[in-house]
Amino acid sequence: MAIAEGAPQAEPSAKEMRLVISASSLGTIFEWYDFFIWGTLTATGILSRTFFPSGDTILGALMAWATFAVGFGFRPLGAILFGYLGDKLGRKYTFLVTITLMGLATAGIGLIPGYAAIGALAPVLIILLRICQGLALGGEYGGAAIYVAEHSGKGRAGFHTSFIQASVVGGFILSLVVVLAAKFALAAQWDAWGWRVPFLFSIVLLAVSLWMRLKLSESPVFKAIKDAGETAKNPFVESFTYPGNGKRLFVALFGISAGLTVIWYTSMFSVLSFLTGPMRVDATAAQLICGGSALLGLVFFIYFGSLSDRVGRKKPIVIGYALTLLLLFPLFWAIGSAANPGLAAAAKRAPVVVSGPNCTYDPFAAKQAEACGQLLDYFSKKGVAYTTAEASSLDVTIGGQMMGDTSPAALDAALRTAGYDLTKVVPPVGNIVVIVLAILALMALSGATYGPVAALLAEMFPSRIRYSSMSIPYHIGTGYFGGFLPLISQYIVAKSGDPYAGLWYTIVVVAMALVVTAWGLKETVAQRPLRR
Repeated sequence: MAIAEGAPQAEPSAKEMRLVISASSLGTIFEWYDFFIWGTLTATGILSRTFFPSGDTILGALMAWATFAVGFGFRPLGAILFGYLGDKLGRKYTFLVTITLMGLATAGIGLIPGYAAIGALAPVLIILLRICQGLALGGEYGGAAIYVAEHSGKGRAGFHTSFIQASVVGGFILSLVVVLAAKFALAAQWDAWGWRVPFLFSIVLLAVSLWMRLKLSESPVFKAIKDAGETAKNPFVESFTYPGNGKRLFVALFGISAGLTVIWYTSMFSVLSFLTGPMRVDATAAQLICGGSALLGLVFFIYFGSLSDRVGRKKPIVIGYALTLLLLFPLFWAIGSAANPGLAAAAKRAPVVVSGPNCTYDPFAAKQAEACGQLLDYFSKKGVAYTTAEASSLDVTIGGQMMGDTSPAALDAALRTAGYDLTKVVPPVGNIVVIVLAILALMALSGATYGPVAALLAEMFPSRIRYSSMSIPYHIGTGYFGGFLPLISQYIVAKSGDPYAGLWYTIVVVAMALVVTAWGLKETVAQRPLRR
Protein backbone atom coordinates (compact mmCIF):
# COMPACT_ATOMS: atom_id res chain seq x y z
CA MET A 1 0.00 0.00 0.00
CA ALA A 2 2.93 2.28 -0.69
CA ILE A 3 0.96 4.79 -2.74
CA ALA A 4 -1.83 5.12 -0.19
CA GLU A 5 0.64 5.59 2.60
CA GLY A 6 2.82 8.14 0.93
CA ALA A 7 0.37 10.13 -1.17
CA PRO A 8 0.28 13.78 -0.09
CA GLN A 9 -3.20 14.75 1.06
CA ALA A 10 -4.23 18.27 2.01
CA GLU A 11 -5.92 18.45 5.39
CA PRO A 12 -9.48 19.84 5.48
CA SER A 13 -9.97 23.43 6.59
CA ALA A 14 -11.54 24.14 9.98
CA LYS A 15 -14.86 24.90 8.26
CA GLU A 16 -14.75 21.65 6.29
CA MET A 17 -13.86 19.69 9.43
CA ARG A 18 -16.83 21.15 11.28
CA LEU A 19 -19.12 19.95 8.49
CA VAL A 20 -17.52 16.49 8.53
CA ILE A 21 -18.00 16.17 12.29
CA SER A 22 -21.52 17.62 12.32
CA ALA A 23 -22.84 15.48 9.48
CA SER A 24 -21.27 12.30 10.86
CA SER A 25 -22.34 12.93 14.46
CA LEU A 26 -25.93 13.57 13.47
CA GLY A 27 -26.19 10.04 12.13
CA THR A 28 -25.00 8.63 15.45
CA ILE A 29 -27.55 10.76 17.32
CA PHE A 30 -30.17 9.41 14.94
CA GLU A 31 -29.04 5.83 15.56
CA TRP A 32 -29.38 6.08 19.32
CA TYR A 33 -32.53 8.18 19.15
CA ASP A 34 -34.18 5.25 17.40
CA PHE A 35 -32.87 2.76 19.94
CA PHE A 36 -34.07 4.69 22.97
CA ILE A 37 -37.45 5.55 21.43
CA TRP A 38 -38.15 1.85 20.91
CA GLY A 39 -36.97 0.93 24.39
CA THR A 40 -38.85 3.74 26.10
CA LEU A 41 -42.17 3.06 24.40
CA THR A 42 -41.82 -0.72 24.73
CA ALA A 43 -41.47 -0.29 28.50
CA THR A 44 -44.83 1.54 28.63
CA GLY A 45 -46.64 -1.42 27.07
CA ILE A 46 -48.05 0.68 24.20
CA LEU A 47 -46.20 -1.19 21.45
CA SER A 48 -47.10 -4.59 22.86
CA ARG A 49 -50.78 -3.69 23.11
CA THR A 50 -50.80 -2.20 19.61
CA PHE A 51 -48.86 -4.70 17.53
CA PHE A 52 -49.21 -8.07 19.26
CA PRO A 53 -52.23 -10.30 19.93
CA SER A 54 -53.54 -9.52 23.41
CA GLY A 55 -55.35 -12.84 23.76
CA ASP A 56 -52.39 -15.11 23.04
CA THR A 57 -49.86 -14.49 25.78
CA ILE A 58 -47.33 -17.00 24.45
CA LEU A 59 -47.30 -15.52 20.95
CA GLY A 60 -47.28 -11.99 22.38
CA ALA A 61 -44.29 -12.77 24.61
CA LEU A 62 -42.37 -14.41 21.77
CA MET A 63 -43.06 -11.53 19.41
CA ALA A 64 -42.15 -8.91 22.02
CA TRP A 65 -38.84 -10.66 22.74
CA ALA A 66 -38.15 -11.07 19.04
CA THR A 67 -38.72 -7.40 18.26
CA PHE A 68 -36.39 -6.41 21.08
CA ALA A 69 -33.66 -8.89 20.22
CA VAL A 70 -33.78 -8.77 16.44
CA GLY A 71 -32.07 -5.39 16.24
CA PHE A 72 -29.15 -6.67 18.32
CA GLY A 73 -28.99 -9.93 16.41
CA PHE A 74 -28.71 -8.25 13.02
CA ARG A 75 -26.18 -5.57 13.95
CA PRO A 76 -23.17 -7.85 13.32
CA LEU A 77 -24.68 -8.86 9.96
CA GLY A 78 -25.09 -5.19 9.13
CA ALA A 79 -21.46 -4.65 10.09
CA ILE A 80 -20.39 -7.41 7.67
CA LEU A 81 -22.59 -6.18 4.83
CA PHE A 82 -21.90 -2.46 5.09
CA GLY A 83 -18.32 -2.99 6.15
CA TYR A 84 -17.80 -4.85 2.88
CA LEU A 85 -19.46 -2.05 0.91
CA GLY A 86 -17.58 0.65 2.82
CA ASP A 87 -14.22 -0.93 2.02
CA LYS A 88 -15.17 -1.61 -1.61
CA LEU A 89 -17.28 1.40 -2.64
CA GLY A 90 -16.36 4.10 -0.16
CA ARG A 91 -17.21 5.53 3.26
CA LYS A 92 -19.53 8.37 2.18
CA TYR A 93 -22.00 6.44 0.02
CA THR A 94 -22.19 3.55 2.43
CA PHE A 95 -23.26 5.63 5.39
CA LEU A 96 -25.71 7.52 3.16
CA VAL A 97 -27.39 4.16 2.59
CA THR A 98 -27.35 3.23 6.28
CA ILE A 99 -28.87 6.52 7.42
CA THR A 100 -31.62 6.27 4.78
CA LEU A 101 -32.44 2.70 5.72
CA MET A 102 -32.57 3.62 9.39
CA GLY A 103 -34.81 6.63 8.84
CA LEU A 104 -37.32 4.85 6.65
CA ALA A 105 -37.51 1.83 8.95
CA THR A 106 -37.98 3.96 12.06
CA ALA A 107 -40.69 6.10 10.49
CA GLY A 108 -42.31 2.94 9.12
CA ILE A 109 -42.93 1.67 12.64
CA GLY A 110 -45.01 4.78 13.27
CA LEU A 111 -47.15 4.08 10.19
CA ILE A 112 -47.96 0.38 10.57
CA PRO A 113 -51.59 -0.30 11.59
CA GLY A 114 -52.13 -2.22 14.80
CA TYR A 115 -52.93 -5.90 15.30
CA ALA A 116 -56.63 -5.10 15.63
CA ALA A 117 -56.63 -3.69 12.07
CA ILE A 118 -54.40 -6.07 10.08
CA GLY A 119 -53.91 -9.05 12.39
CA ALA A 120 -50.69 -11.07 12.33
CA LEU A 121 -49.30 -8.93 9.52
CA ALA A 122 -48.64 -6.17 12.09
CA PRO A 123 -45.99 -8.04 14.16
CA VAL A 124 -44.49 -9.50 10.97
CA LEU A 125 -43.98 -6.03 9.51
CA ILE A 126 -42.57 -4.76 12.81
CA ILE A 127 -39.99 -7.54 12.89
CA LEU A 128 -38.99 -6.86 9.28
CA LEU A 129 -38.47 -3.17 10.10
CA ARG A 130 -36.47 -4.06 13.20
CA ILE A 131 -34.26 -6.24 10.99
CA CYS A 132 -33.71 -3.24 8.71
CA GLN A 133 -32.84 -1.11 11.73
CA GLY A 134 -30.38 -3.69 13.00
CA LEU A 135 -28.67 -3.90 9.61
CA ALA A 136 -28.47 -0.12 9.39
CA LEU A 137 -27.06 0.19 12.91
CA GLY A 138 -24.34 -2.28 11.99
CA GLY A 139 -23.07 -0.02 9.22
CA GLU A 140 -23.67 3.46 10.61
CA TYR A 141 -21.18 3.77 13.47
CA GLY A 142 -18.16 2.37 11.65
CA GLY A 143 -18.76 4.60 8.66
CA ALA A 144 -19.17 7.77 10.70
CA ALA A 145 -16.20 7.09 12.96
CA ILE A 146 -13.85 6.15 10.14
CA TYR A 147 -14.94 9.05 7.97
CA VAL A 148 -14.12 11.57 10.71
CA ALA A 149 -10.87 9.82 11.69
CA GLU A 150 -9.63 9.71 8.09
CA HIS A 151 -10.27 13.43 7.69
CA SER A 152 -8.49 14.35 10.93
CA GLY A 153 -5.07 15.91 10.89
CA LYS A 154 -2.05 15.10 13.00
CA GLY A 155 -2.83 14.62 16.67
CA ARG A 156 -6.55 15.49 16.35
CA ALA A 157 -8.34 12.21 15.62
CA GLY A 158 -9.21 11.56 19.28
CA PHE A 159 -10.75 14.99 19.73
CA HIS A 160 -12.62 14.95 16.42
CA THR A 161 -14.04 11.43 16.78
CA SER A 162 -15.03 12.04 20.41
CA PHE A 163 -18.02 13.96 19.03
CA ILE A 164 -19.20 10.69 17.49
CA GLN A 165 -18.99 9.08 20.93
CA ALA A 166 -20.75 12.00 22.62
CA SER A 167 -23.51 11.71 20.03
CA VAL A 168 -24.55 8.41 21.62
CA VAL A 169 -25.53 10.39 24.71
CA GLY A 170 -27.11 12.99 22.44
CA GLY A 171 -29.44 10.36 21.03
CA PHE A 172 -30.50 9.40 24.55
CA ILE A 173 -31.20 13.03 25.46
CA LEU A 174 -33.10 13.69 22.24
CA SER A 175 -35.28 10.63 22.75
CA LEU A 176 -36.28 11.77 26.24
CA VAL A 177 -37.03 15.30 25.02
CA VAL A 178 -39.18 14.13 22.12
CA VAL A 179 -41.11 11.52 24.13
CA LEU A 180 -41.80 13.88 27.04
CA ALA A 181 -42.75 16.74 24.69
CA ALA A 182 -45.07 14.58 22.60
CA LYS A 183 -46.65 13.02 25.68
CA PHE A 184 -47.27 16.47 27.17
CA ALA A 185 -48.60 18.02 23.95
CA LEU A 186 -50.74 15.02 22.97
CA ALA A 187 -51.83 13.80 26.39
CA ALA A 188 -55.43 13.11 25.33
CA GLN A 189 -54.39 11.28 22.14
CA TRP A 190 -51.22 9.63 23.45
CA ASP A 191 -52.52 6.08 23.85
CA ALA A 192 -54.54 6.21 20.62
CA TRP A 193 -51.96 7.61 18.18
CA GLY A 194 -49.76 10.23 19.90
CA TRP A 195 -47.03 7.67 20.61
CA ARG A 196 -46.46 7.39 16.84
CA VAL A 197 -45.15 10.98 16.64
CA PRO A 198 -41.64 10.20 18.02
CA PHE A 199 -41.21 7.53 15.33
CA LEU A 200 -42.45 9.82 12.56
CA PHE A 201 -40.09 12.55 13.78
CA SER A 202 -37.33 10.38 12.32
CA ILE A 203 -38.32 11.70 8.87
CA VAL A 204 -37.19 15.16 9.96
CA LEU A 205 -33.91 13.77 11.28
CA LEU A 206 -33.39 11.81 8.06
CA ALA A 207 -33.98 14.88 5.88
CA VAL A 208 -31.48 16.96 7.85
CA SER A 209 -28.93 14.11 7.88
CA LEU A 210 -29.13 13.57 4.12
CA TRP A 211 -28.95 17.30 3.42
CA MET A 212 -25.74 17.57 5.44
CA ARG A 213 -24.13 14.33 4.28
CA LEU A 214 -24.73 14.99 0.60
CA LYS A 215 -22.44 18.00 0.98
CA LEU A 216 -19.55 15.76 1.98
CA SER A 217 -16.82 14.42 -0.27
CA GLU A 218 -15.29 10.96 -0.03
CA SER A 219 -12.67 10.21 2.62
CA PRO A 220 -9.19 11.26 1.42
CA VAL A 221 -7.73 7.96 2.61
CA PHE A 222 -10.23 5.88 0.62
CA LYS A 223 -9.73 8.05 -2.47
CA ALA A 224 -5.97 7.43 -2.29
CA ILE A 225 -6.52 3.67 -1.98
CA LYS A 226 -8.99 3.62 -4.86
CA ASP A 227 -6.77 5.74 -7.10
CA ALA A 228 -3.89 3.37 -6.40
CA GLY A 229 -6.07 0.34 -7.24
CA GLU A 230 -5.49 -1.10 -3.76
CA THR A 231 -9.05 -1.68 -2.52
CA ALA A 232 -9.57 -5.10 -0.95
CA LYS A 233 -11.01 -7.84 -3.16
CA ASN A 234 -12.95 -9.31 -0.25
CA PRO A 235 -12.75 -7.10 2.88
CA PHE A 236 -14.59 -9.61 5.06
CA VAL A 237 -12.19 -12.46 4.30
CA GLU A 238 -9.13 -10.19 4.52
CA SER A 239 -10.24 -8.99 7.95
CA PHE A 240 -9.51 -12.48 9.24
CA THR A 241 -6.51 -13.32 7.05
CA TYR A 242 -4.54 -10.04 7.06
CA PRO A 243 -1.29 -10.56 9.05
CA GLY A 244 -1.81 -9.79 12.75
CA ASN A 245 -5.48 -8.91 12.33
CA GLY A 246 -6.74 -11.95 14.23
CA LYS A 247 -5.28 -10.69 17.48
CA ARG A 248 -6.44 -7.16 16.77
CA LEU A 249 -10.01 -8.38 16.20
CA PHE A 250 -9.88 -10.38 19.45
CA VAL A 251 -8.68 -7.36 21.44
CA ALA A 252 -11.18 -5.05 19.75
CA LEU A 253 -14.07 -7.37 20.65
CA PHE A 254 -13.25 -8.69 24.12
CA GLY A 255 -10.99 -5.90 25.33
CA ILE A 256 -12.49 -2.74 23.85
CA SER A 257 -16.08 -3.14 22.65
CA ALA A 258 -17.29 -5.47 25.41
CA GLY A 259 -15.84 -3.36 28.21
CA LEU A 260 -16.86 0.10 27.05
CA THR A 261 -20.39 -0.95 26.15
CA VAL A 262 -21.31 -2.50 29.51
CA ILE A 263 -20.04 0.60 31.31
CA TRP A 264 -22.11 2.83 29.03
CA TYR A 265 -25.25 0.68 29.32
CA THR A 266 -24.86 0.52 33.09
CA SER A 267 -24.40 4.28 33.45
CA MET A 268 -27.59 4.95 31.49
CA PHE A 269 -29.86 1.89 31.20
CA SER A 270 -29.18 0.35 34.57
CA VAL A 271 -29.40 3.66 36.44
CA LEU A 272 -32.76 4.49 34.86
CA SER A 273 -34.26 1.04 35.51
CA PHE A 274 -32.75 1.02 39.01
CA LEU A 275 -34.43 4.34 39.85
CA THR A 276 -37.83 3.47 38.39
CA GLY A 277 -37.78 -0.13 39.62
CA PRO A 278 -36.31 -1.07 43.01
CA MET A 279 -35.96 2.56 44.17
CA ARG A 280 -39.59 3.40 43.24
CA VAL A 281 -38.75 6.83 41.80
CA ASP A 282 -41.43 8.51 39.67
CA ALA A 283 -40.75 7.65 36.00
CA THR A 284 -40.82 11.23 34.71
CA ALA A 285 -38.55 12.42 37.53
CA ALA A 286 -36.12 9.57 36.84
CA GLN A 287 -36.05 10.37 33.13
CA LEU A 288 -35.37 14.05 33.81
CA ILE A 289 -32.62 13.21 36.31
CA CYS A 290 -30.91 10.79 33.92
CA GLY A 291 -31.40 13.06 30.91
CA GLY A 292 -30.03 16.12 32.72
CA SER A 293 -27.06 14.14 34.03
CA ALA A 294 -26.37 12.80 30.55
CA LEU A 295 -26.38 16.32 29.14
CA LEU A 296 -23.86 17.47 31.75
CA GLY A 297 -21.79 14.32 31.19
CA LEU A 298 -21.28 14.96 27.47
CA VAL A 299 -18.13 16.91 28.32
CA PHE A 300 -16.35 13.76 29.56
CA PHE A 301 -16.50 12.08 26.14
CA ILE A 302 -14.99 15.14 24.47
CA TYR A 303 -12.38 15.59 27.20
CA PHE A 304 -11.09 12.03 27.18
CA GLY A 305 -11.11 11.86 23.39
CA SER A 306 -8.96 14.99 23.31
CA LEU A 307 -6.78 13.73 26.17
CA SER A 308 -6.05 10.54 24.23
CA ASP A 309 -4.41 12.65 21.51
CA ARG A 310 -1.80 13.64 24.09
CA VAL A 311 -1.37 10.59 26.36
CA GLY A 312 -2.39 7.80 23.97
CA ARG A 313 -5.59 5.77 23.63
CA LYS A 314 -4.74 2.85 25.87
CA LYS A 315 -4.06 4.67 29.15
CA PRO A 316 -7.51 6.31 29.67
CA ILE A 317 -9.26 3.05 28.78
CA VAL A 318 -7.22 0.85 31.12
CA ILE A 319 -7.49 3.37 33.99
CA GLY A 320 -11.23 3.73 33.32
CA TYR A 321 -11.71 -0.04 33.51
CA ALA A 322 -9.77 -0.27 36.78
CA LEU A 323 -11.70 2.60 38.38
CA THR A 324 -15.00 1.06 37.28
CA LEU A 325 -14.15 -2.14 39.15
CA LEU A 326 -13.45 -0.07 42.28
CA LEU A 327 -16.27 2.48 42.12
CA LEU A 328 -19.28 0.82 40.47
CA PHE A 329 -20.89 -0.62 43.60
CA PRO A 330 -20.19 2.44 45.83
CA LEU A 331 -21.70 4.79 43.23
CA PHE A 332 -24.87 2.71 42.97
CA TRP A 333 -25.09 2.49 46.75
CA ALA A 334 -24.96 6.30 46.83
CA ILE A 335 -27.71 6.52 44.21
CA GLY A 336 -29.90 4.03 46.09
CA SER A 337 -29.47 5.79 49.44
CA ALA A 338 -30.34 9.19 47.94
CA ALA A 339 -33.13 8.07 45.61
CA ASN A 340 -35.43 6.66 48.27
CA PRO A 341 -33.98 7.06 51.78
CA GLY A 342 -37.09 5.69 53.47
CA LEU A 343 -37.06 2.48 51.44
CA ALA A 344 -33.32 2.06 51.87
CA ALA A 345 -33.66 2.56 55.63
CA ALA A 346 -36.54 0.08 55.82
CA ALA A 347 -34.54 -2.57 53.94
CA LYS A 348 -31.66 -2.10 56.38
CA ARG A 349 -33.82 -1.89 59.51
CA ALA A 350 -36.30 -4.66 58.63
CA PRO A 351 -34.69 -7.09 56.18
CA VAL A 352 -36.92 -9.67 54.50
CA VAL A 353 -35.90 -13.32 54.75
CA VAL A 354 -37.80 -16.08 52.94
CA SER A 355 -37.08 -19.59 54.17
CA GLY A 356 -38.36 -22.95 53.07
CA PRO A 357 -37.68 -26.11 51.05
CA ASN A 358 -36.94 -25.84 47.33
CA CYS A 359 -36.65 -22.08 47.63
CA THR A 360 -35.86 -21.24 44.02
CA TYR A 361 -37.27 -18.65 41.66
CA ASP A 362 -37.61 -18.69 37.88
CA PRO A 363 -38.26 -15.14 36.60
CA PHE A 364 -39.38 -16.51 33.20
CA ALA A 365 -42.06 -18.83 34.57
CA ALA A 366 -45.68 -17.68 34.27
CA LYS A 367 -46.35 -19.24 37.69
CA GLN A 368 -43.83 -20.55 40.19
CA ALA A 369 -44.16 -24.28 40.83
CA GLU A 370 -43.25 -24.18 44.53
CA ALA A 371 -44.83 -22.12 47.31
CA CYS A 372 -41.48 -20.57 48.24
CA GLY A 373 -40.93 -19.49 44.64
CA GLN A 374 -44.34 -17.82 44.68
CA LEU A 375 -43.27 -15.75 47.68
CA LEU A 376 -40.04 -14.76 45.93
CA ASP A 377 -42.10 -13.80 42.91
CA TYR A 378 -44.25 -11.56 45.11
CA PHE A 379 -41.27 -9.71 46.61
CA SER A 380 -39.47 -9.49 43.27
CA LYS A 381 -42.45 -7.83 41.57
CA LYS A 382 -42.80 -5.45 44.51
CA GLY A 383 -39.15 -4.48 44.16
CA VAL A 384 -38.43 -5.48 47.76
CA ALA A 385 -34.96 -6.87 48.49
CA TYR A 386 -34.86 -10.27 50.15
CA THR A 387 -32.56 -13.11 51.12
CA THR A 388 -33.37 -16.81 51.18
CA ALA A 389 -32.61 -19.57 53.64
CA GLU A 390 -33.10 -23.31 53.42
CA ALA A 391 -35.58 -24.66 55.98
CA SER A 392 -37.96 -27.57 56.43
CA SER A 393 -41.04 -25.34 56.51
CA LEU A 394 -42.09 -22.24 54.60
CA ASP A 395 -41.84 -18.94 56.42
CA VAL A 396 -41.18 -15.22 56.01
CA THR A 397 -39.58 -12.90 58.53
CA ILE A 398 -39.68 -9.11 58.17
CA GLY A 399 -37.40 -7.32 60.55
CA GLY A 400 -37.04 -10.48 62.64
CA GLN A 401 -40.81 -10.85 63.02
CA MET A 402 -42.05 -14.21 61.79
CA MET A 403 -45.13 -14.10 59.56
CA GLY A 404 -47.80 -16.63 60.33
CA ASP A 405 -49.88 -15.54 57.36
CA THR A 406 -48.03 -15.26 54.04
CA SER A 407 -50.96 -14.18 51.89
CA PRO A 408 -50.35 -11.09 49.70
CA ALA A 409 -52.72 -8.98 51.82
CA ALA A 410 -50.92 -9.92 55.04
CA LEU A 411 -47.50 -9.32 53.49
CA ASP A 412 -48.63 -5.92 52.16
CA ALA A 413 -49.75 -4.90 55.66
CA ALA A 414 -46.54 -6.19 57.28
CA LEU A 415 -44.36 -4.30 54.82
CA ARG A 416 -46.24 -1.07 55.48
CA THR A 417 -45.90 -1.58 59.23
CA ALA A 418 -42.15 -2.17 58.81
CA GLY A 419 -41.80 1.15 56.97
CA TYR A 420 -41.70 -0.08 53.37
CA ASP A 421 -43.34 2.73 51.42
CA LEU A 422 -43.72 1.34 47.90
CA THR A 423 -45.43 4.36 46.40
CA LYS A 424 -43.58 6.28 43.69
CA VAL A 425 -41.47 9.13 45.07
CA VAL A 426 -39.68 12.23 43.85
CA PRO A 427 -36.40 12.65 45.79
CA PRO A 428 -35.81 15.98 47.55
CA VAL A 429 -33.56 18.49 45.78
CA GLY A 430 -30.51 17.77 47.93
CA ASN A 431 -30.80 14.05 47.20
CA ILE A 432 -31.22 14.72 43.47
CA VAL A 433 -27.88 16.56 43.57
CA VAL A 434 -26.26 13.46 45.10
CA ILE A 435 -27.80 11.23 42.41
CA VAL A 436 -26.65 13.56 39.64
CA LEU A 437 -23.10 13.64 41.01
CA ALA A 438 -23.01 9.83 41.18
CA ILE A 439 -24.33 9.55 37.62
CA LEU A 440 -21.72 12.09 36.48
CA ALA A 441 -19.03 9.91 38.02
CA LEU A 442 -20.39 6.97 36.03
CA MET A 443 -20.45 9.16 32.93
CA ALA A 444 -16.80 10.05 33.54
CA LEU A 445 -15.92 6.35 33.64
CA SER A 446 -17.88 5.84 30.43
CA GLY A 447 -16.18 8.86 28.84
CA ALA A 448 -12.71 7.57 29.74
CA THR A 449 -13.38 4.18 28.14
CA TYR A 450 -15.59 5.32 25.24
CA GLY A 451 -14.28 8.77 24.28
CA PRO A 452 -11.00 7.60 22.66
CA VAL A 453 -12.42 4.45 21.06
CA ALA A 454 -13.46 5.63 17.57
CA ALA A 455 -9.95 6.92 16.91
CA LEU A 456 -8.39 3.84 18.50
CA LEU A 457 -10.37 1.33 16.41
CA ALA A 458 -9.72 3.30 13.22
CA GLU A 459 -5.99 3.35 13.97
CA MET A 460 -5.85 -0.36 14.83
CA PHE A 461 -6.71 -1.61 11.35
CA PRO A 462 -5.23 -1.11 7.85
CA SER A 463 -7.19 1.27 5.63
CA ARG A 464 -8.13 -1.23 2.90
CA ILE A 465 -10.15 -3.32 5.38
CA ARG A 466 -10.74 -0.71 8.10
CA TYR A 467 -14.53 -0.45 7.76
CA SER A 468 -15.05 -4.22 8.04
CA SER A 469 -12.38 -4.87 10.65
CA MET A 470 -13.61 -2.08 12.91
CA SER A 471 -17.36 -2.68 12.55
CA ILE A 472 -17.49 -6.44 13.07
CA PRO A 473 -16.00 -6.63 16.61
CA TYR A 474 -17.63 -3.36 17.65
CA HIS A 475 -21.16 -4.49 16.81
CA ILE A 476 -20.73 -7.99 18.19
CA GLY A 477 -19.52 -6.44 21.44
CA THR A 478 -22.17 -3.75 21.68
CA GLY A 479 -24.94 -5.96 20.32
CA TYR A 480 -24.42 -8.95 22.58
CA PHE A 481 -22.37 -7.96 25.63
CA GLY A 482 -24.21 -4.66 25.91
CA GLY A 483 -27.51 -5.42 24.26
CA PHE A 484 -28.35 -8.26 26.60
CA LEU A 485 -27.10 -6.47 29.71
CA PRO A 486 -30.60 -5.34 30.80
CA LEU A 487 -31.99 -8.86 30.46
CA ILE A 488 -29.08 -10.59 32.21
CA SER A 489 -28.72 -8.05 35.01
CA GLN A 490 -32.45 -8.01 35.73
CA TYR A 491 -32.49 -11.79 35.76
CA ILE A 492 -29.70 -11.80 38.35
CA VAL A 493 -31.60 -9.26 40.45
CA ALA A 494 -34.79 -11.29 40.27
CA LYS A 495 -33.01 -14.54 41.16
CA SER A 496 -31.06 -13.08 44.07
CA GLY A 497 -33.51 -10.56 45.49
CA ASP A 498 -30.66 -8.05 45.69
CA PRO A 499 -31.27 -4.86 43.63
CA TYR A 500 -27.50 -4.37 43.29
CA ALA A 501 -26.65 -7.93 42.24
CA GLY A 502 -27.07 -7.23 38.52
CA LEU A 503 -23.94 -5.07 38.66
CA TRP A 504 -21.88 -8.24 38.89
CA TYR A 505 -22.46 -8.80 35.17
CA THR A 506 -20.81 -5.44 34.45
CA ILE A 507 -17.97 -6.21 36.87
CA VAL A 508 -17.19 -9.57 35.26
CA VAL A 509 -17.21 -8.20 31.70
CA VAL A 510 -15.09 -5.16 32.64
CA ALA A 511 -12.59 -7.39 34.48
CA MET A 512 -12.26 -9.52 31.34
CA ALA A 513 -11.86 -6.40 29.20
CA LEU A 514 -9.19 -5.00 31.52
CA VAL A 515 -7.11 -8.17 31.30
CA VAL A 516 -7.45 -8.44 27.51
CA THR A 517 -6.71 -4.74 26.93
CA ALA A 518 -3.72 -4.62 29.28
CA TRP A 519 -2.32 -7.75 27.65
CA GLY A 520 -3.10 -7.32 23.99
CA LEU A 521 -3.63 -3.68 23.07
CA LYS A 522 -0.65 -1.97 21.52
CA GLU A 523 -0.66 1.80 21.70
CA THR A 524 -1.69 3.30 18.36
CA VAL A 525 0.09 6.25 16.78
CA ALA A 526 -2.06 9.24 17.70
CA GLN A 527 0.43 11.85 16.51
CA ARG A 528 0.13 11.14 12.80
CA PRO A 529 -2.91 11.32 10.53
CA LEU A 530 -4.48 8.15 9.17
CA ARG A 531 -2.79 7.62 5.83
CA ARG A 532 -2.35 3.87 5.71
